[in-house]
Amino acid sequence: MKNWQFAHQYENLPDIFYSRVALHPVAAPKLLLWNESLAEELQLSQEAVTLDILAGNTMPEGASQIAQSYAGHQFGHFTLLGDGRAMLIGEHAVGGQVFDVQLKGSGRTPYSRGGDGRAAVGPMIREYIISEAMHALGIPTTRSLAVVATGEKIQRNTLLDGAILTRVASSHLRVGTFEFAARFAEKEDVKAIADFAIAKHYPSCKEAENPYLALLERVIDRQAELIAQWQLVGFIHGVMNTDNMTISGQTIDYGPCAFMDVFDPATVFSSIDTQGRYAYGNQPQIGGWNLTRFAETLLEVIDEKVETAIEQAQALIGTYNERFYTYWLAGMRKKLGLQTVQAEDGKLVETILRLMEKYNADYTNTWRALSANVTENPLSDITEFKEWQQRWHERLEAEGTSLQMAMAQMQQVNPAVIPRNYYVEEALTAAEQGDLSKVKQLLNVLSHPFSLADENAHYASPPDQGPYRTFCGT
Repeated sequence: MKNWQFAHQYENLPDIFYSRVALHPVAAPKLLLWNESLAEELQLSQEAVTLDILAGNTMPEGASQIAQSYAGHQFGHFTLLGDGRAMLIGEHAVGGQVFDVQLKGSGRTPYSRGGDGRAAVGPMIREYIISEAMHALGIPTTRSLAVVATGEKIQRNTLLDGAILTRVASSHLRVGTFEFAARFAEKEDVKAIADFAIAKHYPSCKEAENPYLALLERVIDRQAELIAQWQLVGFIHGVMNTDNMTISGQTIDYGPCAFMDVFDPATVFSSIDTQGRYAYGNQPQIGGWNLTRFAETLLEVIDEKVETAIEQAQALIGTYNERFYTYWLAGMRKKLGLQTVQAEDGKLVETILRLMEKYNADYTNTWRALSANVTENPLSDITEFKEWQQRWHERLEAEGTSLQMAMAQMQQVNPAVIPRNYYVEEALTAAEQGDLSKVKQLLNVLSHPFSLADENAHYASPPDQGPYRTFCGT
């Protein structure tokens, strides 16, 4: 295990992209959660990452102490934003990689917009739970290293216990970072942040005839793949604003998010998304909309002639839908245990999804039941399903894949357990009352999503609690 190994790549960018911030010490920090496995990956000992560092009371030698500037379209409207309650303490280098380490909820910054810059225990533990669940599912995501209670109260609708989350990411570059540059900086600054993104995430783009067009293509492809992965497990981000869309292709910002229970493309979890802009079924489309905003920021560096730049960018944006569908359908084939590509596969998938929606079937449990060939399939007694199942079995037989072989694959991609809303809320309620046992038990179960011990079987089927909403918790 090592001490901090800080790089300072981001600070080599023009000053417009960040502000240096002061520490806002807290009175009585207490460690609530520590991610030992992530710490091992980062080769950091808990002795190096002291409680005072996690609480933002002191900084290790060489720390950055900066808040990043960015903007973004929130529910379709442009807004000037920035890290209002987060401080990047450094870029930790290990194993040839560099990871951003950020304290979320560490106090006011120049971008706080009147807010206190703090966060509450519940939302920070929620981000820890969901981000680690996503990681276990193999979906690119920011990670959570620790949650610390501050020992202070923060005012929201009521007084809440304060907390700070330590978030780890390959970077915190967002589509909104580029929107900020394009609107408020100079062309050379746009070029600087684009060059930084290329060096950080897509170094092969340097060799392309047009590196910035190549960057656009890589980000389009990475986001198409990411959103397809969300759809495959029934994850709903909740607030797909452009400031919550990373250049790296990692999932970021676990505010009003949740996993879908009953399959319904119109499912919305954010209490403020009254129009359903970010519903499950809209996520692919919104991904394309956000990428169009990203393309707009690069036009002046793609080509000096605006018309040429627009034409080239539009051609790439036009590939997004096909890229998404290709990733999604390939994932669906795996969920069905299919080994080859056949023209009718899309129809086979669409039919089972239509049946799930029509008969209010649980999304995760239906897939898992197919994987285990069990009679508890929510659709098992329905004639339409039996007809579909026969077509599926014939499709497997036609390619020479036995049902047993298919199910073995399916059990590797169809989770037995997801962070069900009921159990997440149950754990958070207990944590807010000082009992972390339910959080730790849930984290343990979610760390192995493709297997579920008999004693934990209840995590796969929570009681019906009616409509569910989440809140951003800011």
